[in-house]
Amino acid sequence: MILGVSGLNGAGKGEVVRFLEARSFYPLSLSDVIREELKRQGVEETRERMIEAGNAVRSAEGPGALAQRLVDGLALDRNHVIDSVRHPAEVEVLRQHTSRFKLLWVEAPVGTRIDRMKSRGRGGDPETAEQLESLEGRELGSDDPAAQQLLAVRELADFTISNAGSLEQLQRSVHEILADNLFFERPSWDEYFMSIARVVASRSNCVKRRVGSIIAVDRRIISTGYNGTPRGVRNCNEGGCPRCNSFAEGGTRLDECLCSHGEENAITQASYHGVSVRGATLYTTFSPCLMCTKMIINAGIEEVAYNTAYPMARISLNLLEEAGVKLRQVELDSD
Repeated sequence: MILGVSGLNGAGKGEVVRFLEARSFYPLSLSDVIREELKRQGVEETRERMIEAGNAVRSAEGPGALAQRLVDGLALDRNHVIDSVRHPAEVEVLRQHTSRFKLLWVEAPVGTRIDRMKSRGRGGDPETAEQLESLEGRELGSDDPAAQQLLAVRELADFTISNAGSLEQLQRSVHEILADNLFFERPSWDEYFMSIARVVASRSNCVKRRVGSIIAVDRRIISTGYNGTPRGVRNCNEGGCPRCNSFAEGGTRLDECLCSHGEENAITQASYHGVSVRGATLYTTFSPCLMCTKMIINAGIEEVAYNTAYPMARISLNLLEEAGVKLRQVELDSD
């Protein structure tokens, strides 16, 4: 789960972030992106400079720039809470990046917000409703597309919490949101194994095409393989394969290619370690060539799942079907 937190000054955003952080949410802040920008410029941080620097970044790089700088820090294996969402374009960037993102707006009456700001004793905070209105004038909305647009952000919220009461009531409201949104999508087994095959492909040393394969039995990986030159031979990307390094036209000079294919290596690695592949499923990022197809059939592999069709795939696919090997294509979302 990735929760963005927004609201007006003194509404209680910081308390929501602290509550979630104590419950294994990793905190990130768009304000920290601005602080890094001020630090890079060698400028001392003030509220006015934070607003100006944020507007400058949005003006130079687009209204969603602060969120765009942040998204690389979002990890798939953890929950995040993102503070200081202040522009609708930032919401759009985060929603486009992941379907796990939800926006939480924290609401509180003006008098309550002023009392909280007085109690926290932070320099520059307003002490009257008039001062608060003046302070928030630049933050609520503007004709400048690079300026903060808090009222527009509020309209995009997935959840709104009223924080007019005690801290315990606020925490209870946040807990209810968490309890109602525990369910999330998991990849299917095919998507899971094919995603792993993609990671395996990243180890390939072939300069023409990276291919990764895994062999699974009873939903357990027993072997992996990626394409590249044989064990003990100079890697393809280091000049080891004359065909690949000359970027030969597809289907030509195959007699010069020294690289073993991903499916071939997955099968031979299993053999090398004395592991049977009979009855297994092979996942591969490209459909197998004719040579690998014959190895698959004779090794007793019963099922082949591939992500992308190999340029000369039809003969191989026909042969697999004729031999009774189950065949299917598994598509993944593009990176």
